[in-house]
Amino acid sequence: MPRQITLADGRTVEVDCLSCALTSGLITPTGGVIYESNHFHIHQDVVYPIRGLVILASKRHFHCMDELSDEEQIEYISLIHKVRSEQRTRLGIDKVYYFYNEDTTHHFHLWMVPRYEWMGQFGKSVESLRPVLLHARNQLNDEENMKKVIEGINELREGLRDFVSRTE
Repeated sequence: MPRQITLADGRTVEVDCLSCALTSGLITPTGGVIYESNHFHIHQDVVYPIRGLVILASKRHFHCMDELSDEEQIEYISLIHKVRSEQRTRLGIDKVYYFYNEDTTHHFHLWMVPRYEWMGQFGKSVESLRPVLLHARNQLNDEENMKKVIEGINELREGLRDFVSRTE
């Protein structure tokens, strides 16, 4: 059943599944696609404007880790490894929280959320993740920070583009 969703840039879309709309190209994420492969789509949800935050979403619609095919498993871990490497080398991100849940309304996706010093005020555990994301959405959603977020998206895209050209 279609539902209306307002995106971070103010666009309103009507979709059955937001992840399907993103991974199929029906909706272009703000900042663009970071990387796209046969099985996965990498982008940032800029509603949470944290430089280097990455969402790795499956193109195929499923919900649980144990539903990955053998081929998807190999590609998935390779992409996580490469994105994490680029977060460290290009963006200087030392720590990342990985978050994925199986009770989402969207299909299978992994959040890779960088840990910055300013996040310490919310704690240093998985429990701090929600307050950090809400703080970013409500307090960091300005033009100056968004510029840094978009620059981060471009840096990661460039790093993954280099990765692809080295592996072909």
